[in-house]
Amino acid sequence: MKSGTVAVIGRANAGKSTLINVMVGEKVAIVSPKPQTTRDRILGILTREEHQIVFVDTPGIYRHRNELTDRMMHATENASKEVDAILYVHDGHAGIKEEDISLMKKYSALGVPMLIAYTKTDIMPKENIPRDAKILYEAGIETDVVPVSARKGRNIRLLETEIVKLLPEQDKLFPDDVVSDKSERFMIAELMREKILLKYDKEIPHGIAIVVNKFERMENGTYDVNLDIVCEKKNHKAILIGKQGKALKETASFARQDMEKFLGAKVFLTVYVKVREDWRDRATLLKEFGYNDEEN
Repeated sequence: MKSGTVAVIGRANAGKSTLINVMVGEKVAIVSPKPQTTRDRILGILTREEHQIVFVDTPGIYRHRNELTDRMMHATENASKEVDAILYVHDGHAGIKEEDISLMKKYSALGVPMLIAYTKTDIMPKENIPRDAKILYEAGIETDVVPVSARKGRNIRLLETEIVKLLPEQDKLFPDDVVSDKSERFMIAELMREKILLKYDKEIPHGIAIVVNKFERMENGTYDVNLDIVCEKKNHKAILIGKQGKALKETASFARQDMEKFLGAKVFLTVYVKVREDWRDRATLLKEFGYNDEEN
């Protein structure tokens, strides 16, 4: 059989995590329309009788701004060199710029088999697809391009087939029932962060970390979850909490609903907001919050 690891790489908001979730068939990575949604390397595992694809979801590519984003880009660069293939995800709706072509050439030059997923075809004129394919060809991009829509499920099985062609013949890397390498505790924190990304604007969502203090299943099957939302400024804390705590209650309620769906059980959720100034540039705090450089 064929199996192997595939680094999913692309610019921020290209649709990498959404595509992985659709292909795996379960939510293994959070999604939002904002950059920096994915901060860690996350494995999403698609297993079929004849093959297994281990997707490595990586942080989106964008300019370095602080120690955290430096580590995120380091994770992406490492992932691209340690896999059997690269799936470069490009936002077709955004068109093709010189920077896109440069990035595609950069990763195709690594010597790792590469395929391009041209996403979001459901929200763009169909005539743009052959136009952009011609632009890539004339720019010297020889990698195969598969137009897809994760939202509509278009060409997903075709993309899967093309990915499998790039993988080596070997045994499965993970048991059949495993869909991710991340723990339930990790996903609980990510679901909380996802709701903050969706609810709050500007810099606030990017300046928060989620610290799970308690994650315990009680005798009655209910999960007792206690977590901190860590932000960088006092005024950010006030915005996160909102007038009379309304904003925080709404966010926690939305997060709890998704946690219960993910865990398949009731969740008793307790949330606090704490301020740790400039934590994204402080190595000790990054380690404390789980962003370990050695793991990236």
